[in-house]
Amino acid sequence: MSKRLSRTVLGVAVLSLVTLGLPATASAGQHAKAERTVTDVVPAPVDAKPDPRASFRLSPATVIRTDREGKQVAEYLAGLLRPATGYRLPVVSGHRGGGPAISLETGHASGRVGSEGYQLKVSPSGVTLKANTDEGLFLGVQTLRQLFPSEIESKTVKKRSWVVSGGSVLDYPRFGYRSAMLDVARHFFTPDQVKLYIDQIAQYKINNLHLHLTDDQGWRIEIKSWPKLATVGGQTAVGGAPGGYYTQEQYKDLVRYAASRHITIVPEIDMPGHTNAAQHSYAELNCDGKAVPPRTDIEVGYSSLCIGKDITYKFVDDVIRELSAITPGKYINIGGDEAHSTSPEDYQTFATKVHPIVAKYGKTITGWHDIAKTNPPVSAVPQFWGTTGTDANVAAAAARGNKILMSPANKAYLDMKYHAQTPLGLSWAGLIEVKTGYDWDPATHLQGVTEKNVIGVEAPLWSETLITSDHIEFMAFPRLPGYAEIGWSPKDSRTWDAYRLRLAKQSPRWVQQGIDFYRSTQVDWK
Repeated sequence: MSKRLSRTVLGVAVLSLVTLGLPATASAGQHAKAERTVTDVVPAPVDAKPDPRASFRLSPATVIRTDREGKQVAEYLAGLLRPATGYRLPVVSGHRGGGPAISLETGHASGRVGSEGYQLKVSPSGVTLKANTDEGLFLGVQTLRQLFPSEIESKTVKKRSWVVSGGSVLDYPRFGYRSAMLDVARHFFTPDQVKLYIDQIAQYKINNLHLHLTDDQGWRIEIKSWPKLATVGGQTAVGGAPGGYYTQEQYKDLVRYAASRHITIVPEIDMPGHTNAAQHSYAELNCDGKAVPPRTDIEVGYSSLCIGKDITYKFVDDVIRELSAITPGKYINIGGDEAHSTSPEDYQTFATKVHPIVAKYGKTITGWHDIAKTNPPVSAVPQFWGTTGTDANVAAAAARGNKILMSPANKAYLDMKYHAQTPLGLSWAGLIEVKTGYDWDPATHLQGVTEKNVIGVEAPLWSETLITSDHIEFMAFPRLPGYAEIGWSPKDSRTWDAYRLRLAKQSPRWVQQGIDFYRSTQVDWK
């Protein structure tokens, strides 16, 4: 049954999903005959050829065949298919002989698909998925699951036929970095809530999750050498909501869970601004040596670490050291935005001292595009969040060889309202309806930044007004799949008119998954 949005957000009444026109749960057989084809997939594949005569019917006798490298993905696929079908779907070794099967093969795909691509063929005798890596197999499975009826996402057995649409797909990504961001600092989300979001973004081939772990309103990661960051700084949230933090063991578990979905966690420690929670926890981080009071409002730009104090850099070193030790991914995000209380000279001084600290612990810098003005190492990745089509510092960084992560706030921020009456979200960057969020291109959006300069796309979700998983889902869906498609699909294959039809066919799947989503009038949700 589809969940309902909470009735209040920071004291503001919130409409129910029914009031907003969101769909009720579909009956068990409503979509049983609604076949999907290989051209209905989101994100759109590079090449897809449907063959209605070649559909495959899953049965109780079907097995999942794989090699040693593909076993984890095969078990994941079986876990997706078993609840709704009730079939055993044993995972077996080998690819030859036997009865009907879904076969996962590593190392046998075309070199054209690279490390993340795959080849999929559905015929009456079975399904064959080939990739050069287990990551490619996993991403191919996300396409395969969309070829089943939407009821395949049910957690309880459905009595119906399970027909996989026939045809073939050859697919690989446009950009290697496809990301979502979740702000757990303004409001805290539990490990289980983060895992739920990981599963939701994984099905659209997102491969990075940026966790905004610290801000003025809360510090969300245990740092053992500075314990009060979590035990004091982690106790607050926007509007007086309950705080919370992740122990290092919980964080490592999140990293492992994300990795099982081929998603890399990118942690962010925002500095030198957005640091009130840290400065409340430790008085010595303030220039006057006095702890600041906690903040639970949503103002920005007032806080700054004390740039001239040696203790500031011991603090940064300790935080980066501990976080790097539990983060296998290559990137550490150092924030850098809205440091309005830090003078330009101090901002540069801070960057000059902090950049080598990140490198010392074997990590690569990413941060908001404000870091571009500090002439960071060419390996650093500035994340563009501006609302215009020009930024001289970002263009200069691109010219020097820095790759740019594209997240223009007026196009890609998932916390922006859909329309003026949207009960959640903010609107400072504008209103972002589904078409607005989809109808832009990262290689032409910013002057001086072309295809070769772009590392990928990220859809940030800030949580000033978001408290529950329902809220996350309502703001992320249906826009998130569009950002995934921008990052994955060839530019020439993307048109709004075609996408809105494919997007509409995703909604029965979301109903089965219990995802609350905004029923935009721009999409025909039949």
